[in-house]
Amino acid sequence: MHFAEEFWCGEGYPAYLLRVRGVELSNTRFVTLQAIAFLLLVAGVVISRQLRFAEFMALILGGVVFANGMSHTITAIWDGGYGPGLVVSAFVWIPLGVLTFVIMYPRLSRKRFLIAAAIGVVINGIVALIALRGGRL
Repeated sequence: MHFAEEFWCGEGYPAYLLRVRGVELSNTRFVTLQAIAFLLLVAGVVISRQLRFAEFMALILGGVVFANGMSHTITAIWDGGYGPGLVVSAFVWIPLGVLTFVIMYPRLSRKRFLIAAAIGVVINGIVALIALRGGRL
């Protein structure tokens, strides 16, 4: 859903990134990075279930979607307009992240909760840096 909005809505995220930040990210590179991210997500979920840290992984993913939702929303406010991914961010990612935090808070120690949430936020930060580098590591 988020990928579809980023790719097909508005001018598309690669064109938006070029216009707003002056960063070239081809559509091909954008789709490739999205596919890699999806495969890493699936691998992370499978591994977390096999190694019995599914709740910790759920909270990491909650941190990722919450941070991504906030970054899209803050950027839209800062730049004064719509950016591809904003609608799903505001109405799905942020609520899903908050719901994950609420559900997982009593299930994990405070330390594990903070570590997992922080890992999610850091992952989103790394993804943002890769995007701002035109999809280059």
